[in-house]
Amino acid sequence: MDMHALGRTEPVSTKQFAFLRTFFILFILFLFLWFVYWITGDKRNNKYKLNVIYPHWKKKQPHLMACGVQVQNDPIIKINNLKTYMVGSYIEHRNQVKMIRTIAIVLRSEKAEYQCVLCCNGEKISVPAAYDIHSDHFGFEYGTADITCQIPGKCPTPTHVAITSRSPKEDGSLQDIHAFQPIRNQQKQEVFPYEFTVCISTMFDYVNILMLVQAMEMFKILGVQKVAIYKTSCHPVTQKVLDYYVKQNFVEIIPWRISSYINVSRGWKKSASPGELHYFGQIAALNDCVYRYMYQSHYVSLQDLDEFILPINLKNWAELLPELERKYNHNVGFEFETFFFPLSITDFHSEYSLDSWKKVMGVNILEHVSCLSNDPKEFNDFKVIVNPRLVFKTTVHGFLESVGGSVRVDSKIAHIYHMRNISKQALSTHSHIQDTHHRDYADRLIPAVSHVLQQTLGIDT
Repeated sequence: MDMHALGRTEPVSTKQFAFLRTFFILFILFLFLWFVYWITGDKRNNKYKLNVIYPHWKKKQPHLMACGVQVQNDPIIKINNLKTYMVGSYIEHRNQVKMIRTIAIVLRSEKAEYQCVLCCNGEKISVPAAYDIHSDHFGFEYGTADITCQIPGKCPTPTHVAITSRSPKEDGSLQDIHAFQPIRNQQKQEVFPYEFTVCISTMFDYVNILMLVQAMEMFKILGVQKVAIYKTSCHPVTQKVLDYYVKQNFVEIIPWRISSYINVSRGWKKSASPGELHYFGQIAALNDCVYRYMYQSHYVSLQDLDEFILPINLKNWAELLPELERKYNHNVGFEFETFFFPLSITDFHSEYSLDSWKKVMGVNILEHVSCLSNDPKEFNDFKVIVNPRLVFKTTVHGFLESVGGSVRVDSKIAHIYHMRNISKQALSTHSHIQDTHHRDYADRLIPAVSHVLQQTLGIDT
């Protein structure tokens, strides 16, 4: 073999090696950049999804601390080694002994012993706690409960509370505290920033955008100043509408993550809608809303977005409630009977069926004027408007414990217009009545709704 010839081929091999090395480095760099893009892109997508579910995550919240422990303002807080979840904590001013009441969701079969850990002037103070499970659990494994503890003399103004198991750990030390919850209602108020607040207990997978806007604007017409919505999830367009009302300071969104911890039911009847907790924890949310607005609002209305409590011969709630208190009593809640308007029966009229609204997902309440009659001999659904300071325990329909109970308002004075899907059996067994009273609000409702749709979704009328 010619050694000179062999020497001439050596530079060629070096070039090939350099090319392969460069190619390999570029290939690895490409894979790395692609991986980084995939990871960050997935995070962006997840962030968008989370914003739809929990809009307060849009901006990173600062880590607030109390007594060296992180503070969590929103529900839900799991209690260390127990199947118990804190919802909201409040000073109870109405008992002879001042105490802290925490609305909670508990596993009813778990025989737990609790203690409250209070943050008081930078010091942690432990006191025993008692609990009471509400009776309206509808047979589900979990139910709403009140966990209460007395405020000790050495800590007259606790700012935060954590609840732990009273049972010590194996080494004898107390159970760890993962998060403190702020204690609300520190001061008993006599003057309130809001006259009427509406509590919407559960919003999940919500897509009824047109009715949402109609409900918000109808609430305004009726005199409502605040709407509290306990929200799990909704459509992205729904979130745009909610953001609009949040910026107006008309809506407060309370993130409701209980479905991340408990297998929730989507209905009230366990046999028909399996799960461990009744209807997304609706009852716990309602109780929390009553206490959250106890010293912020003169009245609260506990209802859904497809329900409209309308006075028959008066203009709004500001005129209605004083009339009810004169007729019935000041110290009671007011029950408004539900009348159902089937969504399957429509009455199209160009004055109320705007073409521009047809571009929006959801129900137009002005197109439904056929009402099912109620049998006065049977139980008919209702919802309540009440002075929240009269209520200790509430449920979906009425109260479990309150100062004066509740009275049924004569339906000729006011009642609920409930727009919903109705079974064929109910349609065939009830007579139908035409009721167009909600159209009396159309002159104010239509331009208000159209304005919001234009501002939020860019839909011109």
